[in-house]
Amino acid sequence: MLVCISGLLGKADVADFRRQMDAHDWEDGRSTAGAQSAMVKQNQQLPPDSELSRTLGNRIISALTANPRFLSAAIPLRIFPPLFNRYASVQGHHFGIHVDNAVRGDYLTGLRIRTDLSATLFLAEPDEYDGGELVIEDTYGSHEVKLPAGDLVLYPASSLHMVTPVTRGTRVASFFWLQSMIRDQHARSMIFDLDSAIQRLVERLGRDDPETVKLTGIYHNLIRYWVEV
Repeated sequence: MLVCISGLLGKADVADFRRQMDAHDWEDGRSTAGAQSAMVKQNQQLPPDSELSRTLGNRIISALTANPRFLSAAIPLRIFPPLFNRYASVQGHHFGIHVDNAVRGDYLTGLRIRTDLSATLFLAEPDEYDGGELVIEDTYGSHEVKLPAGDLVLYPASSLHMVTPVTRGTRVASFFWLQSMIRDQHARSMIFDLDSAIQRLVERLGRDDPETVKLTGIYHNLIRYWVEV
């Protein structure tokens, strides 16, 4: 399941993020890559343990936990502290095909999560750079994702994916992982589809419509059946 979330951050927030990030020192992005990923990764990142990275990451988490579409799609249990990267054309930055580590640990907090979902939050407008598409492979083929600044894409961490070479400008983004309360991605996808349908019915019939109430009960009972906490 690939889900796009529009406007997770407003344009003013994105501009503030970029102003602070542009003034900070960056490091080699391979420092947070696994053994296989490090062989195909060429980019830069904000030091994950820097005060700026943690402060901006907390702002992203606050936006996530206030976003109904994100909560519906992810049903998050734990969210890994967001990281930040950039791909510059002058250095030929790219990230070859890879799969994310199954488990991520944060040595500052001791947090360890199973990576059920990966997320990329775009912090540069599409016309700021050429290339830099996030390409995600699933059972239905390859999907190229290049969203407006402030938009986020959520996808299974088990997916093979890559970032194509940036040939002009600079691609800036935040990336992170999360552990869902519903481990099975097919169950999670059905729950999301059901919740989306219920919300459309609420708009048409109202929240107190008997059939809407019944479907809402089914939704919560399915979560109760599948949830792991």
